[in-house]
Formats: sequence, C-alpha cells, structure tokens
Amino acid sequence: MNGALWGGFGYLMVTATAWGLNWPIMKLLMQDWPPFSFRVLAACGSVTLLGLIALAQGDGLLPRPEHWGRLAVAGVLNVTSWLLFAPLAILWLDASEAAIIAYTMPVWATMLAWPFLGEKPGWRRVAGLVLGLSGVSLLMAGRLDLGGGPGAGSWGKLPGVAAMLMTALLFACGTIWTKRFPVAMAPVPLVAWQIAIGALPVAVVALAFETLRFGAVGRLGWGCLVYASVIGQCLAYLAWFRALKRLKAGTAAIGSLLVPVVGVLGSAALLGEPLGLRQGAALALTLGGVALASRG
Repeated sequence: MNGALWGGFGYLMVTATAWGLNWPIMKLLMQDWPPFSFRVLAACGSVTLLGLIALAQGDGLLPRPEHWGRLAVAGVLNVTSWLLFAPLAILWLDASEAAIIAYTMPVWATMLAWPFLGEKPGWRRVAGLVLGLSGVSLLMAGRLDLGGGPGAGSWGKLPGVAAMLMTALLFACGTIWTKRFPVAMAPVPLVAWQIAIGALPVAVVALAFETLRFGAVGRLGWGCLVYASVIGQCLAYLAWFRALKRLKAGTAAIGSLLVPVVGVLGSAALLGEPLGLRQGAALALTLGGVALASRG
C-alpha cells in the first residue's frame, strides 16, 4: 500500500472516530439543546473557526465563479443530509436504530460509483462490503424492532426510518458528486462553505419550529457544542474530503462502516451502554471488511 493510500486510511480513521462519537454526543446534547438550533450554532462555530484558519494560511476564500453550483449541491448532499434528516430521525428512532440505517450508505455509494465514476467493484470490495455490513448488523442485532402490528414498535417508526434512509442516500450521492465534480478550492475554505451552505435549510427549520433558551444549557450542553463545532464538523469533514482525494469513493464509503463501531465503543464509555462479545465480534468483522475492501 503506497503512501497516499496510507494517508487516505489515516484520514478515514479520524473521520470515523469523530463521527462515531457523535452518536453518544447526540444523546447527551438533547438533554439541553433543541436539536436543529444546536446544529446551526455548531455550524456557525465551525465556519468561524475554519474561516480563521483559512485566513491564517492565506487560502483563497472564494471558489471559481463556475464552481458555485457544484459547491451548493455538495453542501446540501454532504452536510444538510446529516444536519437536517438525522436529528429528525432520532425523534422516532433510538440512536442505535438510526445507526443501522445510516450505514447502509456504503451500499448506495458502491452502487453509484460504478455507473457515475466507472469504479467497477472487484470481488474484494464486494466481500469487504458484505463483511462490514455484517459487522454493523451484528453490532445492532435486536435493536431495530419493526415487526408486530401497527403500533409504536413498527409503523410508528416509519417516519424515522424514511428520514434516516434519506440521510444515507443523500450522503452517498454527495460522495459521488464530490469525486465527479470537484471544486477548485483549498480544503479548509471548501469545508467551511459546504457547512455554511448545508446549514441554511436547517436554520430555516430551527427558526420556524424551535425556541432556544441559553439559560437552560448546562456545562455538558456547552461541551457538546464545542465538540460538535471543532471535532464533529471541522475536523471530521476536513479529514473526510482529504480521504476522498486519496481513496476510491467505494473504498472510502466502506471504511465509513467503522463509524457505528466507534459509536458503540463511545456509548459504552460515555453512557454506560453494553459492551461485550457481540460488540467485539462486530468490530472484528467491520475491520476485516475495511481491510479487504482496501485491496479491491
């Protein structure tokens, strides 16, 4: 494996860790914050920090005039998908249930990468995808209950399922779009613009439906805001787009299966959720799938 691939997988691990910890953070923040207002504030913090970094580095802050359309589409697909639809899904689903559906994303990305990018998946990548999804399924086994009658355990969850599927599909499309139609900008201002554009629809929803009371927010809530602004968005998206430059879209998508594994480990550490043999086996399957996909 050459240096570019090693670097790509290194950035992928940073993204997986940052996004994985977002799942327990999401549970914690909802104790103090309205979900959409929180994400708008976190986005404002991220954009401010990234803008200062870009200025310090002397990066150009504006894309080419002909690339504004590409940038707007990328912002909606890559950022709005998570900021808007994932919190909406949590209203009907547990975080673990949402994670099962969210990380069908590699399936959609691998399927779309063939017709749109010409990345025909080899047997290793297909096998890696199957292994990785098996790990995620084992990890969350028994958590997603859609059976039974038309009560809260089944039909009542369908809006959350639909919202989470929309998140996964849009982000997969964003992965393909970013590879197919790159924007000629330095990474830091590129991420800042995508977060700013992607947060705009969320801001409209927050203003329309939520009331923000800063006095009700405790230290934990402010800590969640700092994490989401600096790590969950700035660092994670910077690492993700750097990974996409070094890896095939399908390989990067399969590597994102590490996110729910980190989420379960983080939930065990931060929330005291179960961690045992099943979680260990799921981790082994997922890591094996990512390793196999990296060769195909």
